[in-house]
Amino acid sequence: MTAPDPADLAAVEAQLRRPPRGVVGVAHRCPCGLPDVVTTAPRLDDGTPFPTSFYLTCPRAVSAVGTLESSGLMREMTTRLEEDPELAARYRAAHEDYLRRRGELEDVFGEVPQIAGVSAGGMPDRVKCLHVLVAHALVAGHGVNPLGDEALALLPPWWAAGRCVQGQPDPHGDVDGDDDGDGDRPT
Repeated sequence: MTAPDPADLAAVEAQLRRPPRGVVGVAHRCPCGLPDVVTTAPRLDDGTPFPTSFYLTCPRAVSAVGTLESSGLMREMTTRLEEDPELAARYRAAHEDYLRRRGELEDVFGEVPQIAGVSAGGMPDRVKCLHVLVAHALVAGHGVNPLGDEALALLPPWWAAGRCVQGQPDPHGDVDGDDDGDGDRPT
């Protein structure tokens, strides 16, 4: 996780079309250079407990995951968890990884007893939100969240069309969205 700079926060606000809440870091960057997963504090500024430590922000990725959700994939994955003890054990390990990572956040931002033992996305017993599982898979890397990895592998390359929000700086200094580094907006 890296601390978000003002350009990251502006990009996330443009992605979400609202001010981001509780962002404490950029957990993963899209190949285009913009954040696509942010780390959120376990308690929002207004005091609300927030168990979703890793929040998928790229609207293209969010849309693609939504398409997977509407396909019935979550129900299918939940059935597989009930029938496959090895998969269930690996998914429980992903749940434990999520809790460990949130615990590291709580070490910095304070404990939130209301969400103790609660990860996100339905873990460890069911699949409730693929967005959370994909975000966790992106942050943790391949092999940590088996169902997040599966969902991620089914997604199209959401970054292929360029940045999801225009006018945001990228690591190469391009601010106009055409990824050529010169700052001129295409006409």
